[in-house]
Amino acid sequence: MRVPIELLSGLANCLLNDTIFEIVKGLMEIQHVTEKHLFQQRLQTINEHTLEVQQMVNNTPNPETLELQKAILLRRHIEELKQADMKLVLQLDQKVSDQQVTLEKAGVPGFYVTNKPIEVKVQMYLLDFILRLSKMDVPVKSM
Repeated sequence: MRVPIELLSGLANCLLNDTIFEIVKGLMEIQHVTEKHLFQQRLQTINEHTLEVQQMVNNTPNPETLELQKAILLRRHIEELKQADMKLVLQLDQKVSDQQVTLEKAGVPGFYVTNKPIEVKVQMYLLDFILRLSKMDVPVKSM
């Protein structure tokens, strides 16, 4: 897929101002913190499940019923983790939407709220392009 020349031209014009670079860097930092936090939440849920299984094993005097109880508990854990993962994905989707709104309000061409995969992918390419440009140290020539 090719990016229209009008979009690239508009993006180039808007990037003449360093503010856009700072906004994108800030959004990236917020995203990284959010991802780490969500990952920690998931790990905490898994650890709680592990502890619950261990407590059940330690507190079940009858080994004949242990396997059945363990299977029931594991089935519940799988469902809980699935629900937790769905909540995490919704939070990440909300973060994407927040970023789209921020960049649209900042006047960055190509950014608007969408959940269409191809449009989100184009926005990701544009963000990558902006980040690459922000890392370049290009001297500005005066006329």
